[in-house]
Amino acid sequence: MNFNTNFGTLSGAEKNLKYAFSARPVLNLGALFSDGTEFYRKPEEPAAGDRLRLRFRTAIDNVERVYLIWQGERLEMKRSFSDKLFDYYEYIIPELPEEMCEYCFQIKAGRITCYYNKIGAAKDLNSYYNFQIAPGFTTPDWAKGAIFYQIFVDRFYNGDPSNDVLDNEYSYIGAGTRRITDWGKYPDAMDVRSFYGGDLKGVMCKLDYLKDLGVDVIYLNPIFVSPSNHKYDSQDYDYVDPHYGRIVKDEGECLSQGDAPNREATRYITRVTNKENLEASNQLFIELVQEVHKRGMRIILDGVFNHCGSFNKWLDKEGIYENQEGYEAGAYVSADSPYRSFFKFSDPNQWPYNDTYDGWWGHDTLPKLNYEDSQKLYDYILHIAKKWVSPPYNADGWRLDVAADLGHSPEFNHQFWRDFRKAVKEANPDAIILAEHYGDPKDWLLGDQWDTVMNYDAFMEPITWFLTGLEKHSDEFRGDLLGNPDAFIGALRHHMSRFHHQSLYVAMNELSNHDHSRFLTRTNRMVGRTHTVGPEAANQNINKGVFREAVVFQMTWPGAPTIYYGDEAGVCGWTDPDNRRTYPWGHEDKELIAFHKEIIRIHKENSALMRGSYRFLHGSHKAVAYGRFDETNKVIVILNNNYEDFELRISVSELGIPDGSVLTQLMLTTEDGYFLDPIAYRVAFNRLFIRMPKISAMVLRVNL
Repeated sequence: MNFNTNFGTLSGAEKNLKYAFSARPVLNLGALFSDGTEFYRKPEEPAAGDRLRLRFRTAIDNVERVYLIWQGERLEMKRSFSDKLFDYYEYIIPELPEEMCEYCFQIKAGRITCYYNKIGAAKDLNSYYNFQIAPGFTTPDWAKGAIFYQIFVDRFYNGDPSNDVLDNEYSYIGAGTRRITDWGKYPDAMDVRSFYGGDLKGVMCKLDYLKDLGVDVIYLNPIFVSPSNHKYDSQDYDYVDPHYGRIVKDEGECLSQGDAPNREATRYITRVTNKENLEASNQLFIELVQEVHKRGMRIILDGVFNHCGSFNKWLDKEGIYENQEGYEAGAYVSADSPYRSFFKFSDPNQWPYNDTYDGWWGHDTLPKLNYEDSQKLYDYILHIAKKWVSPPYNADGWRLDVAADLGHSPEFNHQFWRDFRKAVKEANPDAIILAEHYGDPKDWLLGDQWDTVMNYDAFMEPITWFLTGLEKHSDEFRGDLLGNPDAFIGALRHHMSRFHHQSLYVAMNELSNHDHSRFLTRTNRMVGRTHTVGPEAANQNINKGVFREAVVFQMTWPGAPTIYYGDEAGVCGWTDPDNRRTYPWGHEDKELIAFHKEIIRIHKENSALMRGSYRFLHGSHKAVAYGRFDETNKVIVILNNNYEDFELRISVSELGIPDGSVLTQLMLTTEDGYFLDPIAYRVAFNRLFIRMPKISAMVLRVNL
């Protein structure tokens, strides 16, 4: 047939034949893919001067051209190889420059042109979502996909009753301290001066439990000398609190009344200022780290450097250190204090005992540190940063409290964290720097400041809204977000795009922590706090099936799954302070612990779940499915949060799973429990047909 013949002269059959031979297939958007994993970007964490290979995937014989748009320049990519399903295009950057680099892809198929960036295929070019490379930016390999476990030390396990805080040992915020002897007692609404006795010896006693659970990294809430049970009001950055450590000299008296001046709290003063106690407590931490490392685990500390506490030896509002041998006068006590510049005072005429210092958010118990006016303070905190990640302490990194608040300007804040990173990485190049942050973290994750963040926006909030309809403090219910796949997937894609790849895969993915309600309580979809509805309400109408869905998501999503102590044992609780209940030793939910062990095992046995690519496969009301994949390991995860069974037909070819492949069920969870039956599902017509039980999660795998 002469295909140059005038189209109008052809018969109907000839017209159809001509169209069939000349038309190109429709652009397969689902096949388009690239990301920051090593298969698509090599090296994964390139340095300036490296030869960089970038790769892009399309359906086989489906497009005419693929272009790399690198730093605004359009460069044609070459088809490098193909497999049964895809063509792979590559471009080599011979020498990576020193500055930040941006790129995306342009795809041409007939008259169709589209672009591909961090959130997928798009009709128009949008540089906001470009891929980025920060040359030389690396995050610790040991943290990528690692299982973290957060411990609020006072509530974990009492390994040494001799160091317990005593009744009226000292006064804090207007009343005396309380020693709680009923381990199972719910925290009071005003809980900050109540102590249950958990300590570092208790953590050491439970290391084998944590190892058996599958934990890789222990994150301790603050452990330095401090008057509160949460210890975010540091008193002495150089020493572990002897109430968590060892008390070898224990002299003096407790207060006769809880509101008496702390200058009379001689028992407390001895415990926290005596150098024998302080050095013995630091030695116990050294021993704890050694035991952690001996078991192949790591441990990170909580650094509170934006503010300290009013008890701090540099301020000494409580008179703890006044007249004590070996301590200089605090800035509250004397205008001649060597620490005067550490704080900002509004009235220079109020000494002695000047209480006009600047408090963080106005809290006089939390004096804000005044770095801009004190190079001595600046240098000392950098010394502290290095000290605890260096021998003999050898901690494996820092979690940084309210890190974006430090200083009095954004410019100063960024410069401080640049210097902090240099100090920490010089002392311990393998240490992690992980910050608490709400909002867009991008400006801190450019390779010169933090490694990553506690992943609120790109993990905790989206999964909480989707599965429970609640805000993460249990302060608000929104039915429009409960089970809303567009809001869920859209939030994840957008917020994950603000991370560099190496930051995302070490991000702390928590369902619960010390600042928010326990996720198991959120499954009751009730708004409340302990002072409004009481602690018992946090245990009522919970749904363990929904909780298991959340844990499956946590253990199969990119990042570092982080368990808040006791979540795995069924602990409930409203937001602070009720979320700080004790670990229920002897009363654990053993089925939930066994479930956690199995899903952690599945996480670790599948390379795709540790460091692989991800892609959403399905989204409908209260149901989502996504894939995690690398070259040989393919995992599909399905969540059904409906109160009825649900049938799905999922296209799986975009994960690189050929038609006819057999996937094996690794786990199914329901409201009744979890099941490990290895049920087989065959892909037919490039689709997987699954009937999901109500309130369930399923994990399937195929190895090619």
